[in-house]
Amino acid sequence: MSEEKENIQFELTKELVEQVEQLIEANNDKELRKLLNEFHYADIAEILDELNLEEAMYVIKLLDSETTSEILMELDEDNREKVLKNLSAQEIAEEVEELDTDDAADIISELPEERQQDVINRIEDLEHKAEITELLTYDEDTAGGLMAKELVKVYETWTVAGCMRRIRGQAKEVTRVHSIYVVNKEEKLIGRLSLKDLIVAKSDQKISDLVKVNVDYVNVHDNAEDVAKVMAKYDLEAIPVVDDNQTLLGRITIDDIVDVLKEEAEKDYQLAAGITQDVEADDSILKLTKARLPWLLIGMVGGLGAASIIEYFNEAMGSFIVLLSFVPLIQATAGNVGVQSSAIVVQGLANDSVDGNIIKRLFKEFFLGIVNGCAIAIIALLITHFVFSTPYIVSITIGIALISVIIMAALIGTFIPIFLDKRGIDPAVATGPFITTSNDVFGILMYFLIAKLILGF
Repeated sequence: MSEEKENIQFELTKELVEQVEQLIEANNDKELRKLLNEFHYADIAEILDELNLEEAMYVIKLLDSETTSEILMELDEDNREKVLKNLSAQEIAEEVEELDTDDAADIISELPEERQQDVINRIEDLEHKAEITELLTYDEDTAGGLMAKELVKVYETWTVAGCMRRIRGQAKEVTRVHSIYVVNKEEKLIGRLSLKDLIVAKSDQKISDLVKVNVDYVNVHDNAEDVAKVMAKYDLEAIPVVDDNQTLLGRITIDDIVDVLKEEAEKDYQLAAGITQDVEADDSILKLTKARLPWLLIGMVGGLGAASIIEYFNEAMGSFIVLLSFVPLIQATAGNVGVQSSAIVVQGLANDSVDGNIIKRLFKEFFLGIVNGCAIAIIALLITHFVFSTPYIVSITIGIALISVIIMAALIGTFIPIFLDKRGIDPAVATGPFITTSNDVFGILMYFLIAKLILGF
């Protein structure tokens, strides 16, 4: 009975990194190649991220360009920038010649402008050079910036036999064949071809008889996020890209869309946390300060506003000074409810699951706020009265205030993201400090107004 090979997940360990460092220090190229050849290029990139620049460059110079080109794509962005700075234009050109056009364009776009043309001029494959140059003209956040030129394309006038011969030649340049696209003599996309239909068809049959004309596609100028939504909606592994004349230009594959979704999620997470720029933990103090300070100032203004409201009612409260003890409860509840409501709406806007008019959604949040508010108010009333020995009338006041504040926070958290989205502003900015701060201020104001109305101070 034969033994099945065990599928072992790669794990980066301190011992492995030390082993690589020792082999580098000993200039033991043979053993180092043997060790690294056991790993996927993404795993090697993970190892290189743990080495210093000199050690990483040693490995890059040691391995062949076919491997190191893929490793470069997987390196941490900051580390890749350092590696590229230490490679000559000729060495970078040799690396990008091994990559698909989209990845090659991504690498070159990260270089300073003065080096980009120098690298492009050293690419020997003229067709590859022309395609990379074309891709560099598109905005990185568009379908053109995401697409690769490598694809399998056939003409509707070809026969099955002729098509099979030409496909063999084209497929050598394509890493993964997701679809076969059919064009007319003007290079316009007219459909796609099923590999199954192609295999079972008669050799003299025309491709035009087999083509499936219902094919999803995107325009080269479409926003990257819109492309991601189309591919997610229809569960596509790849999608063709056309220009305004329906000319087939390239294709976008699912791995590129995963990167788009990841970057968008990171951006929204930072916005929700009150960071206005795309920053990394290793960025300079000045850059991090610029990204964080605006929202901190908004929080400071909100805090001063809440303090002013408390100061205004402070003298009038008289014997009901106990109300101040429950200010944190009101603020925390308002902030949490607002962030919950806005987070759900922002997520819904991102995946197009928020439908219907805004009034209908606000009514839904209103009734949800009543249900949640009553549940929390009852619990708070019992705890404040029986645990903290708060006067019954004050406990009732706190309970009513909580219901009102929860309803208000839910409505604000729902309305603001939808309002921003309708005006072309990223709704993610509504979450985090903005919603929390606004609900803190309005929550405190509503709390004391209700208290004044019930308790009469």
